[in-house]
Amino acid sequence: MPVNPTTVTSLQSGEVTTVVPIVTTMAKAYTRGRGFTGNEPNDEIAAVIATASARLAANGTGLQSKKVDDVEYQYSLASSFGWTLAEQIVLNRYRVRAQ
Repeated sequence: MPVNPTTVTSLQSGEVTTVVPIVTTMAKAYTRGRGFTGNEPNDEIAAVIATASARLAANGTGLQSKKVDDVEYQYSLASSFGWTLAEQIVLNRYRVRAQ
């Protein structure tokens, strides 16, 4: 499936209707489908999706702004998206790992 440019634009603007399905897909991929019934996550993974989606929707561009006196500048955060430690702990309970 090709990437739709409007999807990218809506992610940058933090539209929740775009962010939630993408974060859900990422969580499902991370856990390799464990913790999901069809496309529906269990309560624990749903909580991870909610927190990660809220964070991504709040700052879809991944930029931080800073103003010093009359000069304002923007810089990129370390990464534009990643799981927090708490989210990763929950997801790792469902992740299938190589042994």
